[in-house]
Amino acid sequence: MAEAVSKYRRLDQEKIVETIQTLHGRVENRFAGSGLSKVVKELQHVAEEAVAQIRWIQRPHLPLRFAASVLIVAIISLAILMTTRIHQFQFGDYTNFIQSLEASISSVVFIGAAILFLVTWENRIKRRRVLKAMHELRALAHIIDMHQLTKDPESYFAPQQTTAKRSMTPFELNRYLDYCRDALALISKIAALYVQGFEDPVLLDAVDDMEDLTAGLSGKIGQKLTTLEILGRSLAEAR
Repeated sequence: MAEAVSKYRRLDQEKIVETIQTLHGRVENRFAGSGLSKVVKELQHVAEEAVAQIRWIQRPHLPLRFAASVLIVAIISLAILMTTRIHQFQFGDYTNFIQSLEASISSVVFIGAAILFLVTWENRIKRRRVLKAMHELRALAHIIDMHQLTKDPESYFAPQQTTAKRSMTPFELNRYLDYCRDALALISKIAALYVQGFEDPVLLDAVDDMEDLTAGLSGKIGQKLTTLEILGRSLAEAR
């Protein structure tokens, strides 16, 4: 029972890829060879690459962690050495005592800073890869938006427009805009995959920005779909 519930609390990478494949099949079936079909196909490749990258991100970086472990052992050993040999410090000689204490503290601070650098270095490497992926997803979202920008619902009902400008029927335009909205939703899902197993405040903000972007672009498409429906209904009533 627990396993059945848990799978609905996490995004399934493979299911997202399968959904994009299905969407591409639908777009290609209705708009074969179109620019939107090619963009969705590229989105499928991006999703497949994302699955591989996410698996790499979720795995520990063993060389860096080994180096950090060595430094941790070194700082613990140094602390123990200082404790066991503290009696050798010449407390009567204030100058020598201060110099020895300062050197010991400096060593501890230096090694501690090195440990912190190595520990955060792993996160920085992974963060850089995810941010690069976010830039690619953002570009895809804007490309999809460019494909729907010229699709004006009013022009598909205007009798004065030429047939060349009205290559789609209103129903096909509805499907086209709907496919654009589906692709934008899938982009946000791919973005969410990156932070599902790698919680980082910077990346969480980047994913939130991506979701805001896709939601805003989807909202514009939703307005066009509403306009298309109203115009179609008005035309049907006029007849």
